[in-house]
Amino acid sequence: MAPRPPHPARRCPLRTGAVAAAVLVLLAWWLLPSDRRPLPGGRISLATGAPSGVYAKYGTLLKEDLARDLPDLDVAIRYSRGSPDNIRLLTSRRADFVLAASDAVAAYQNERQPGAARLRACARLYDDYIHLVVRKDSPVQSVRDLKGLRVGVGADESGVQLISRRLLAAARLGFDRDVTPVRVGLDKAPAMLESGELDAFFWSGGLPTTTIGQLGRRTPVRLVQLGDLIGPLHAQGPQMRFYRAAVMPLDAYPELHDAGPVNTIAVANLLLTLDSTDPDLTEGITRTVIRSRDRIGTYVHAAQKVDLRTAVFTDPVQLHAGARRYYVSVKP
Repeated sequence: MAPRPPHPARRCPLRTGAVAAAVLVLLAWWLLPSDRRPLPGGRISLATGAPSGVYAKYGTLLKEDLARDLPDLDVAIRYSRGSPDNIRLLTSRRADFVLAASDAVAAYQNERQPGAARLRACARLYDDYIHLVVRKDSPVQSVRDLKGLRVGVGADESGVQLISRRLLAAARLGFDRDVTPVRVGLDKAPAMLESGELDAFFWSGGLPTTTIGQLGRRTPVRLVQLGDLIGPLHAQGPQMRFYRAAVMPLDAYPELHDAGPVNTIAVANLLLTLDSTDPDLTEGITRTVIRSRDRIGTYVHAAQKVDLRTAVFTDPVQLHAGARRYYVSVKP
């Protein structure tokens, strides 16, 4: 006698279970994000600048947004003397990401300093504006009028001192010969101007720099125009292409009560890392930089200038592979 085939009712639970399992697998696959790479984690350091400057404030706010987007990433903020110092911290691997002005990056490359060829960019951020601050009653109307005066030129290895030297040269003033250079940064210069220990000081930072506004509320001070030096500055050579003519808007520092906007000079800032940095990490950080613009811009007005369309223009440094991958992924 031929074996009896299984009763149809006995096969139904098996078929139903198999179908249900297949549906669950399909649903789980559909719900997963298209990029299933794990989020980057670990510990990194971000070098910013002087605690009272815009670099430091921007870096602190960016750290907060990275904690939201990359919860397994521990970011340590490292204060520094500014752009040249930051670049050295990066190339010596004492920092993983740094903020630096493009003029300082170009100078480091031109001098063929260690690790210069390994520098890579995540994004162009916002512009720094060059400030020359004097007391309200000062006779100084241009950099040329600083001859014989005590001038805060920025700390050694700072971006402020780099541009101070170049502006004095553009005005045909010797750094050590025609002025008394006082190598202090924003942490000391305002108080020294108030006390009469300085006649003027330079600063390079985003708008507004809180410390400048606070100084204006305590003491009558004003900003000196620098617009007459953009031509002589560019005449110093191709490396000066990173400086552009700019206008310091009146509402940047209402505490100074100036009669109008001030012609000045601006230079772009970059977020840098090394070519060996993990592409997934760099992509994630670049994504947060762009996404966080509006929130950070509420507290750091300069950050409102961070823009997806201009972030890729990181001359003189090429984009990191991970940053490039992000920009390609969001390209319309």
